[in-house]
Amino acid sequence: MQDFARRLLLLVLIGALTAGWLAARPASPQRILASLEAIPCTAFVSNAPETLVPSGEAQMPEKQAPATGLFELAAEAMPAPYSLRWRIGVGIPDGNPYVFDWMSPRPGWYLNWFTNPFTAPGTQAAALGMEFSPMLRLRADGLQPNLATIYRQAQARPGMVWLVGNEPDVRWQDDATPEEYACQYYRAWHAIKLADPSAQVAIGGISQVTPLRLRYLDAVLASYQEQFGAPMAVDVWNIHAFVLREQAGEWGVDLPPGFEGATDGVLWDVEDHDDLGLVEEQVRRMRGWMAERGERDKPLYITEYGILMPAEAGFTPSRVINFMVGSFDLLDSLTDEDLGYPQDENRLVQRWVWFSTRYYLYPAGDLFTTEGTPLPPLRALSGYIRAHLQSTK
Repeated sequence: MQDFARRLLLLVLIGALTAGWLAARPASPQRILASLEAIPCTAFVSNAPETLVPSGEAQMPEKQAPATGLFELAAEAMPAPYSLRWRIGVGIPDGNPYVFDWMSPRPGWYLNWFTNPFTAPGTQAAALGMEFSPMLRLRADGLQPNLATIYRQAQARPGMVWLVGNEPDVRWQDDATPEEYACQYYRAWHAIKLADPSAQVAIGGISQVTPLRLRYLDAVLASYQEQFGAPMAVDVWNIHAFVLREQAGEWGVDLPPGFEGATDGVLWDVEDHDDLGLVEEQVRRMRGWMAERGERDKPLYITEYGILMPAEAGFTPSRVINFMVGSFDLLDSLTDEDLGYPQDENRLVQRWVWFSTRYYLYPAGDLFTTEGTPLPPLRALSGYIRAHLQSTK
């Protein structure tokens, strides 16, 4: 009887220890992803038309057929961190960088509004010499791609900078209220970091840095704190630097979701669109906002800027090139001892992305023809990097 009692006590003790161990052990990734998927994020849908350019400025162009042929490109080394080539990037709406006949030297990085780089991992990606930053999108049915796919991709390509959304403040882009964006950012951040702790997560770029758009960002941070009881963790701050109108129902970027009654939008005009002074003003405004919130010690990226206005509005190829080259001079030289990023000699901007390789709605800033061959802006971009490399030898 005593042996039976001892045996029963031992079994109870083992059961208790096992239950304790099961409760204390880390949850499996699948269980964590399932719990993230279960978080309800209310979707906001504006169904607004795209009205960036004033009506009457140009005929609406026909949509281009996706490029199908691939170019054979000579291998190019990845850029050294903090080099000029590392800083300059491009947006590739077509997705695949190999549909274009790049000149050398190439920009140091690219994004394509997808999480798929369209290059085979390993040799092909390395030979391109252009670092890729994946971008998640916010859609009416949630994050695109879903969390399971994000997790697999982050595991497969460690160490990348992930962009969570594209212009959530714009109604025909990711179109999210501050509450919705904060919720989706929480889900995305945790899925990415679960898969790859070395990954960096960047907030989705607001379309331009104005007092109204910064109120939108403040509302995102406040909502995140309210929903999850902790400050929003951002590894890389990210903006767009367009110069567009902020007025409901007019050309430009309209009012942010959740700010329908706002009356303090900036009313820039078409002729302001390539004003580099206004680009600098936005950068300094953003860096000041970051410093006030204890975020100075973080990189700042501009993941989209360029010329959207058509040639018919006076934005000729030479004017576009002057703006592009002037912006490179500006962004590479902006520093501030009180606001800049200390790890980068107090520069205000670490990296930037020109829009774009080619896009049928806004072709003024295109770097390539429909066939994928270089246009004068691409020659100017490559020549700018080449001249810098020669001057620093």
